[in-house]
Amino acid sequence: MQKSPRPAKIKGVSQSEVLELARQAMLVGLQVAAPILIAALIVGLLVSVFQAVTQIQEMTLQFVPKIVAVALVALFAGGWMLTQMVEFTARVLSNLPPR
Repeated sequence: MQKSPRPAKIKGVSQSEVLELARQAMLVGLQVAAPILIAALIVGLLVSVFQAVTQIQEMTLQFVPKIVAVALVALFAGGWMLTQMVEFTARVLSNLPPR
């Protein structure tokens, strides 16, 4: 019977460092996506309530307000979102071990 392999350590990067990097990447991804997702959720909820109150059951009515809301959020928060992604990328690249 073979022994189980030791934790991976490739070119100076330990398994815990890789897991921490993955955790940070998911956190940054969530932070960047959250404004757009929340805007789409709120607009979708408001349009659904409007449809229920007025008894208008048009399926395409939801798309235009959501697209407008997502575009506005991307327009106003896009700079912040890009800054977050660039800063994360710079952190990752600066922490890479030398060759």
